Amino acid sequence: MLNGENANINMNIQENDNVNIYTVSKRIIDIMASIVGLIFLCPIMLVVFIANKLSKDNGPMFFMQKRIGENGKPFRLYKFRTMVVDADKILMKKLKDDKDFREKYLSYRKVENDDRITKIGNFLRKTSLDEFPQFINVLKGDMSLVGPRPYLYREKKSMEDYYEYIIKCKPGITGLWQVSGRNKNTFKERLILDLEYYNNRGLLYDMKILFKTFLSVFKKEGAM
Repeated sequence: MLNGENANINMNIQENDNVNIYTVSKRIIDIMASIVGLIFLCPIMLVVFIANKLSKDNGPMFFMQKRIGENGKPFRLYKFRTMVVDADKILMKKLKDDKDFREKYLSYRKVENDDRITKIGNFLRKTSLDEFPQFINVLKGDMSLVGPRPYLYREKKSMEDYYEYIIKCKPGITGLWQVSGRNKNTFKERLILDLEYYNNRGLLYDMKILFKTFLSVFKKEGAM
């Protein structure tokens, strides 16, 4: 009986060691990749700044929004702004006034043919360049290269029981949700994919997702 208990203890210690090795290795990779990403961010910022000025868009270059982080801790997510100023207010009004639009949005949490997206924003989204400022979040430790989708606080209630598992991981710039249909998936399907990531997370799994992300970006699949 005693030997059996020792075996269980050793197995748990080994499992914890594996988790720690994964966590430390993942953080090292995140730091190295974010430094490289931020080097590329500098010239992109210049191009976006000039493009905004030429388009006479007086809004800010960056879009910042409160998101749900690891263990439910809030963090400020950075992206290049791809929508008109007051885009959230426009969305809330449309959700209130248009029943059909509201029902579709609640299923997908995305807007098809979104007229709030600027011309520059459309290019940034199709090339996924709008995500580059998130390397700041990765360097700060708020996010990881690979992880669950960074959910909005207004989506917390809709996450149901998935929430308690998803928040055990840092949100990712990319993830299983992004290489598995992305915007074609319903909100519930994204939650299922994020739970699948939580259950299978590991360095090799992360590398596989990163490879698929590069292919997806190269082919411009799933961007909206």
